[in-house]
Amino acid sequence: MENEFFVDSGRLSEAALEKKHRLEQDPSSRADHMAYLPDMEQIDSDVMEKVMAHMNSYDASAYTAKDVRRALESDHCTIEDFKALISPAAEPFLEQMAQKARLETRKHFGNTVYLFTPIYIANHCENYCVYCGFNCYNDIHRMQLTPEQIEHEMKVIADSGMEEILMLTGEARVKTNIKYIGEACKLARKYFRNVGLEIYPVNTDEYKYLHECGADYVTVFQETYDNVKYETLHLLGHKRVWPYRFESQERALRGGMRGVGFSALLGLSDFRKDALATALHVYYLQRKYPAAEMSLSCPRLRPIINNDKINPLDVGEKQLCQILCAYRIFLPFAGITVSSRESAEFRNGIVKICATKVSAGVSTGIGDHESKYTGKKSDAEEGDEQFEIEDSRSFNKMYEDLAGEGLQPVLNDYLYV
Repeated sequence: MENEFFVDSGRLSEAALEKKHRLEQDPSSRADHMAYLPDMEQIDSDVMEKVMAHMNSYDASAYTAKDVRRALESDHCTIEDFKALISPAAEPFLEQMAQKARLETRKHFGNTVYLFTPIYIANHCENYCVYCGFNCYNDIHRMQLTPEQIEHEMKVIADSGMEEILMLTGEARVKTNIKYIGEACKLARKYFRNVGLEIYPVNTDEYKYLHECGADYVTVFQETYDNVKYETLHLLGHKRVWPYRFESQERALRGGMRGVGFSALLGLSDFRKDALATALHVYYLQRKYPAAEMSLSCPRLRPIINNDKINPLDVGEKQLCQILCAYRIFLPFAGITVSSRESAEFRNGIVKICATKVSAGVSTGIGDHESKYTGKKSDAEEGDEQFEIEDSRSFNKMYEDLAGEGLQPVLNDYLYV
């Protein structure tokens, strides 16, 4: 990636601005989004083919109320049942879906709800994803935490009582290389019992290295499984290569990660097809790697700088609830995470039905946990946030609210010997 994206001033060079215009106006100037780059590992797997066959043939309008009733009455939710449950025909059955989802959740997870918090350690990015606040052409304040700053941020978070952390970076190997992330994992292991990563996709041997450094699980957002739409949203960078991103979770499992997370960003394309593909991605990998822990997130597109350029497709709370309930019925053993993109009211309700994990004390900025957690004004530099959040409750407030609803907040359930 050209260095003009990482100039000290934060301003783009004339060459970068010219390239941006060319990428937007001339599709032929973009690299083939289905072609692996030379440094990208290709694995032998049939999961992608199976998932895409179902997604491409899915006609949500073909399902009827009879199909939905059959799915709800079945003791075992098949792929066809799941397709019915995420169709428009299931919308009048939301209450019955919620009841069935709640029974499945209590059967496999009891009253427990897991708590974690994210920490962004850098926001440099070499990708041009038109919907993302971190993309390389956005004029935001970029920064990368030093090891000393990372440890300070982690100590602030750990002192609040949190025991699980999710580390995130922008996608820029030239700034945040694997060794840098590995050292951050080693620091995280000093303070937290469970360490997750949400970084740029890497090869199997690199996932193995990060696991050895202390990472437990990896989450990768496919953003949208519609590879035609994907091409129009990801115009530059490694993230543009759709199949390499799709295979990230399988490479992570082959590299020894204990768990993997999946997600589409609902609103970028047809949310029903994206939900179907996400669930089937989990479904087929569960059968291939039965010992692995798998989880789903279900974020909706939040306001960012370029919303006016992508014509986001609205996904309402009722539709989101439908998808989450269908996930639980179809994948009873999978964790379901609902992020702070959603309102406190929605999250308070959904954890009683099907969600098993929520974030708390969230910041999507860089280096600002001390100011947000303690209220102390800090002289330290801070980097801009990736997107706006809706639920800004602190860890203590979230813990109290969950316990007040009769749920059992869980900070960690792993013992390392």
